[in-house]
Amino acid sequence: MSDVVMPQSTVLEDEQKISYWTLVWQQFSKNKLAIFGLWCILVLLAIAIYAPVLASSKPFYVRIGAQVHYPFFSSLFDRNLYENGVDLFFNLQMFLFPILLIMIFGRVLLFGHDFFEFGGRLMLAYGIVSVGFFFYHQFYPHQETYKDWVSTVVEARKQGEFVESYWPLRDLSYRDTNLEGGHPQAPGQRHMLGTDKEGRDIFARMVYGTRISLTIGIIAVSIYIFIGIVLGALAGFFGGAWDLVISRAIEIMLCFPTFFLILTLSALIENKSIFHVMLIIGFTRWPEVARLVRAEFLKLKNMDYVQAAIALGFSRGRVIFYHVLPNALGPVIVTAIFGIASSILIESSLSFLGLGDLSAPSWGEILSQGRQEFKLWLILAPGMAIFFLVSVFNLVGEGLQDAMDPKLRR
Repeated sequence: MSDVVMPQSTVLEDEQKISYWTLVWQQFSKNKLAIFGLWCILVLLAIAIYAPVLASSKPFYVRIGAQVHYPFFSSLFDRNLYENGVDLFFNLQMFLFPILLIMIFGRVLLFGHDFFEFGGRLMLAYGIVSVGFFFYHQFYPHQETYKDWVSTVVEARKQGEFVESYWPLRDLSYRDTNLEGGHPQAPGQRHMLGTDKEGRDIFARMVYGTRISLTIGIIAVSIYIFIGIVLGALAGFFGGAWDLVISRAIEIMLCFPTFFLILTLSALIENKSIFHVMLIIGFTRWPEVARLVRAEFLKLKNMDYVQAAIALGFSRGRVIFYHVLPNALGPVIVTAIFGIASSILIESSLSFLGLGDLSAPSWGEILSQGRQEFKLWLILAPGMAIFFLVSVFNLVGEGLQDAMDPKLRR
């Protein structure tokens, strides 16, 4: 029986079908710790998106006599209940995120498409739709009259009326206060992680605090990655005066201790919001990315394929965005993953010091109360959450760094 030899052209065609990012994913998936970290991040993302299902004072369904109400769904975009824009954005994802998953798994499982072939365009469209709906609700806010459904249901039952209701996992809001005790309450049946000094449920604040940490990490990193890519690309590709000015700006920024610069800028803002914290982190941490991108562009612009593109008369914009930048993004993406973990620590530190958004349920703010009140449950829950979230992002970053290293690829 003779061996079957595949034609050389067929072998080359099969190899060409595998994209660079597919190879990176194949290598990344061999790292069990990195895959564990990725699954943990996805679980935390699901917790952040469906936080109202886990803790909310609005019931899914209430029937009192012949009257039927659905307070939960109408309250998701109520600006009186969710003042923070972060909550509004994540509540929107409760409806958009399942559609995204269906589109991804439909194309991958049913049609056998490679995610990395269409994922970029799909995620861009998803982001545009999400931001569009978000700004629509920002400019045309929906506001409802406040109603305490917990007291309403209890009062109706006392009066002997027929009451039927279905509630989230915990019928508690992260904003509801209870000052009857006058001091933090230890974990119990009603408050599984206890309360803070204002009587707010720690479990609810921990769940909604996941939104704050993930948003700070992703948005702040996106801001300084964008600034770093633009300035680094200009310095590395054009050189000359561009390189001189941008390099000096990078050196000046690196002379300042980043965290103390962030502390100073935070202290100058009187009424801080979570978006101020994002902007401060984003506009102070770009030099490291800019220096990295500059080095990549200096190396890549002298490669043969780039020089060939220039010789063919392609515009500088096309050479930069289609030929150089895609090949320079690998180290930047790894830096971004580690940067998310670092940004989460910075935000927690600012909240711990009282320089964050005081209206947001930040883990650092809970930790600060634990230090002030000397209550163990106010220290352990946020402390372990910060440690866990930062650790899983670092695991993913290290796995991605190894997967993108050709020396370690098998």
